[in-house]
Amino acid sequence: MPEILAKRQNLNKQLTELQEQNHLLQNQIYQMRGLANLGLAFSLAVHEINNVLTPLGSYAELALANPKDTALCEKVQKKTVVNCGRVNKILQNLIKSASGKSNKKDYYKVISLVDNVFDCIARDFTKDGITVDIQIDNDLEIYAVDIDVEHVMMNLILNAWDSMKQCAGGRLTIKAFNQNDEVTIEVRDTGKGIDRQNMKKIFEPFFTTKSADSHALGGSGLGLSFCKQIVDSYDGRITVESEPNAETTFEITFPKIPSIC
Repeated sequence: MPEILAKRQNLNKQLTELQEQNHLLQNQIYQMRGLANLGLAFSLAVHEINNVLTPLGSYAELALANPKDTALCEKVQKKTVVNCGRVNKILQNLIKSASGKSNKKDYYKVISLVDNVFDCIARDFTKDGITVDIQIDNDLEIYAVDIDVEHVMMNLILNAWDSMKQCAGGRLTIKAFNQNDEVTIEVRDTGKGIDRQNMKKIFEPFFTTKSADSHALGGSGLGLSFCKQIVDSYDGRITVESEPNAETTFEITFPKIPSIC
């Protein structure tokens, strides 16, 4: 009997030690996961800031080379103000993510969010032979964090621009509409398309099919991964259909939240 009690005490002691070790490992995993999320958030913030600053730098160089072009210089100044505000939003979003906070959702007009993206991109698509066709009702609204939707749209629009630029031009069509109590946004381009073997990989972090020029501009392969992460956080959907050397269509769907009276 004493031997049985001694074995039981020894087993209880071992169990307690294992439970403490397990608790310690769980805490370490939690901390490592938090650091990994912060690292990813930092990488995505850098990616988005690069999207904003790279074209702005090109505009500034052009203005310095043409100081007497007052219209160009004024345009650069306006773009600088707009894009500095966007960079500030991106950094504030990163700070909130690091502290475990989230931005407040509100109702925004989809056309205004798309216009904001084109203002920040600071690129003249017509110079690359690209026609932009926006088909969005002025009254269509989406319930979201504005910078989240703008992040998604900017990445999709820049990807479309890069694809069509390699084809010496094309047509970019952006549509948005209500459908089955959801807001759907379509971004279609007539660029080089996506090869079938790459279709399953395009949402993976750091996977990219962009051109060498785009890599020089910061094409890191994080854009579409970031888009999917944002859309998933809204319990939405992002899908893609593409034919090589034909066209590519991304469809993003966000749940429509009814107005609170």
